[in-house]
Amino acid sequence: MTDHRVFISYSHRDLDDAWRDAFAKALRDQNLTVWVDEFKLNPGDNFILRMETALRESDAIIPVISGPRSDPNLYFELGVAVASGKRMILVVNPSVSISIPFDLRNQQQVAMRGPKETARKVAKAIRTTG
Repeated sequence: MTDHRVFISYSHRDLDDAWRDAFAKALRDQNLTVWVDEFKLNPGDNFILRMETALRESDAIIPVISGPRSDPNLYFELGVAVASGKRMILVVNPSVSISIPFDLRNQQQVAMRGPKETARKVAKAIRTTG
């Protein structure tokens, strides 16, 4: 049985698909319900409506900041999370020099490592903070 719904936000430009998929699976293995656009959106879907609904229904937002080229959608999703008061756990690649937006620097962060290790830390943080 799952106990939390999480929304993974990421940049398609920066995050490796294999890592994303393994991370999502590892979160599911931690009994979390995971929303990832690649798995949930179908051709013809209203992309904006589906994303807004998923963000609203999620218990936590997990932004994965994995590279220097993060696209505007990632930051839009971060803004929605902040504005709606959602629990947010940033996953940040420590090997990339990234400037985290000022208003997010105090958010809880998990260093991006292997998908399973990262998922364990995220799941623990979600359960601890919520």
